[in-house]
Amino acid sequence: MADKRKQRIDGILSVIPQLTDGQLQWLADAIQVLSNPCKCTVHSSDLIDETAARSFGDALQIHHSSSAEPLSKDRFEYLLLKVLTLSHHKVSLAPRGNPGHDISIDGLKVSLKTQANREIRPDVIWISKFMELGKGQWGDDPKDLVGLRNLSLAHLKQYKRILSLRCLARAPQWRYELVEIPKSLMVLAIDGELEMKSKSKQYPKPGYCHVRDSKGQEMYQLYFDGGTERKLQIKNLRMCHCKLHATWEFVTRPV
Repeated sequence: MADKRKQRIDGILSVIPQLTDGQLQWLADAIQVLSNPCKCTVHSSDLIDETAARSFGDALQIHHSSSAEPLSKDRFEYLLLKVLTLSHHKVSLAPRGNPGHDISIDGLKVSLKTQANREIRPDVIWISKFMELGKGQWGDDPKDLVGLRNLSLAHLKQYKRILSLRCLARAPQWRYELVEIPKSLMVLAIDGELEMKSKSKQYPKPGYCHVRDSKGQEMYQLYFDGGTERKLQIKNLRMCHCKLHATWEFVTRPV
C-alpha cells in the first residue's frame, strides 16, 4: 500500500513541470481547499461507509475550489456513482431525462433530489420539483386533485428509495447532509386531506394534500403547483420522519 501511494505521488510530481501557469493555479486552489480538514460523519448508513463519505467530502471540497454554488443535481448523481463504486457497490445511472429513478444501487432504483435554497431550515425538507404533473385533467374542480395525487403515487412505484443532498450552510463554512425520505412516508398521501386554493389567480388552481400522523400532526404537504409550472412540490416535510445518512462540514475561501 505504501509503495502504491509513493508511485501515485511520484506520478503526480512528474506531471507538474508540464503544466501551464493557469493549470498550476487550478491545482494550487484545489490543494488549498483539500488542505483544510473536512469533517465527515456517517450515521448508521447502509449506503455510505467511511471510505465513501471521505471521498464524497473530497469531491465537495474540489467542487468548491472553483464554485460558490451548491452542488447541482447532475453532479450529485455522478459523484454518488463514483464514490459508491469505490465502496464496491454496483451502481449505474439512469438515462438522462428518465421520468422515474436517477440511479440504481445494488439493483435498487433510487430517486435523487437536492435542496439548497437560502432559506433552508435544518428541521424541514422542501423538494421544489418532486415530479412534473404533465397535461392531465386539472382546472378549478377540487376533484381534479384526486387524479393529481394518483399521478404522484404512480410515480413512487418507479423506484424504491429517495435520497436528498441538502446544503445547509454556504461559504465559507459549508455544511451538507444526505437524507433519505422513506417511501412508506410518501405513500401515506393516499389518505391525505385535499385542499384546492380556489381563490388563487393561477389557472389551473393550485392545491394541497395535507398528510398527518395518527395524532393529527401534519408530517408534510404535497403542493400541486398550478399556473404554467404544473409540478408537484413536497413542502414542510419534518426531518424527524426521515433518515440521516451522513454529514459533511468544511471551510473554503469565498470564490
